[in-house]
Amino acid sequence: MNLNEYPADKLIGDLKEKMKTMEEFKPPEWAQFVKTGVHKERVPQQEDWWYIRAAAVLRKVGIEGVVGTQRLRKAYGGRKNLGHKPEHKKKASGSIIRKILQQLEAAGFVATKKGKGRELTKKGSSFITDAGKAAREK
Repeated sequence: MNLNEYPADKLIGDLKEKMKTMEEFKPPEWAQFVKTGVHKERVPQQEDWWYIRAAAVLRKVGIEGVVGTQRLRKAYGGRKNLGHKPEHKKKASGSIIRKILQQLEAAGFVATKKGKGRELTKKGSSFITDAGKAAREK
């Protein structure tokens, strides 16, 4: 299974819609008030940003193999505007990524590999493949 052959935007959109119907994926109460990292100036404008990030994290775990919170923080980070000083790369919020990984684990899509991070399970792989086939047909 090569996830790069599926269009990312359509795959994440289909995964998002499927995750909205599952009870394991619910944004915490604080999710509407937080930024996604110190490099951001505002909270996300989309109502369903939690599901979009969860779908993107699931896709990233499928592509990377075994991945931990720190590597995902680095991947979802960005450049912090420091005014007249040069910009610096900052990591994304670890709490958001950790909670999403815990939800993915509760759904059975990822499993913890001791000391390495999280990896995709067979259930997660088939979940992504089903959504990928639907995304490719669109």
